[in-house]
Amino acid sequence: MHPDNAYSLVADIGGTNTRVALARGLEIREDTIRRYSNAEYPGLESVLRRFIAEEGEVDCIGACVAVAGPVRDGRATMTNLDWTIDKTTLVRATGAEHVAILNDLQAQGHALGHVAAANIREIIPFPEASPHAAKLVIGVGTGFNATPVFDTEDGRYVTPSESGHVNLPVNSEVDLRLAQFVSTAHGFPAVEDVLSGRGLERVYAWLGTEAGAPAEKSAAAIMQGCADRSDPRAVEAARVFVRMLGVTAGNLALIQLPFGGVYLVGGVSRAIAPYLREFGFAEAFRDKGRFAGFMGNFGVAVIEDDYAALIGCAAHLNGLILPGTAS
Repeated sequence: MHPDNAYSLVADIGGTNTRVALARGLEIREDTIRRYSNAEYPGLESVLRRFIAEEGEVDCIGACVAVAGPVRDGRATMTNLDWTIDKTTLVRATGAEHVAILNDLQAQGHALGHVAAANIREIIPFPEASPHAAKLVIGVGTGFNATPVFDTEDGRYVTPSESGHVNLPVNSEVDLRLAQFVSTAHGFPAVEDVLSGRGLERVYAWLGTEAGAPAEKSAAAIMQGCADRSDPRAVEAARVFVRMLGVTAGNLALIQLPFGGVYLVGGVSRAIAPYLREFGFAEAFRDKGRFAGFMGNFGVAVIEDDYAALIGCAAHLNGLILPGTAS
């Protein structure tokens, strides 16, 4: 079906599903994208072998996977899945000559500059910046994470982190009550306990407790109630979420100084994007006292391309195969 060594295999491995596709250079072959339920397979090797068989035993020159979990010394451990992935597994499963394993947010970082402009929603305007200015990717989805992106003369570097597990910012008595409420999830109030899909559900539950009328809803139901304005508490939950996202993104911007811009990625980022301006994201982002004016150095956008992690894998792999040509 495909010529030998013409394509690379790229994969985005989440806690529930794995998406696999073929890429030629930086181009993802969308007609080859396949989704597999992780629960049906004992490990990634079985998934990749099935994909390769379904693509006519395609002979890939490279393979790169993005993993929802930490990667250390070329070995990945999934946060919400009992799979361990290393380069030996990738070579054995694909026969590829070049292999790489990235944290899923690192893959999003490698995608910057390769995502179509139509899939980027600007929230705060981007000032002029050097081509080598640092960038910051913030992922909000099942969890929360952030990573800086550095473009140097030697190539692009996207460093791993676990930013979702730092303490939630507290700037008022209301914030303190929210922090105390969500701290029951993991023993302390982490950013991820509010800024994630499950975090939005906790905010909604907290608002119910505050009002003396406890109630719970799924994140999807909350977003629907916000969209059609049928549930005032859902609207308020989204407003609290946006404010906390703005504060946290502003904190991270001061740490990393991303003069090249801040990019929000992930399913929850895409869902909340239509409300960021309305609910005061920019105001919360810039609310840094005497540094409020300085915060104008950082533009913010939401990446709305669902295939960005696959694009990032392709870009990173292309740089390994043809050094200096990609990220």
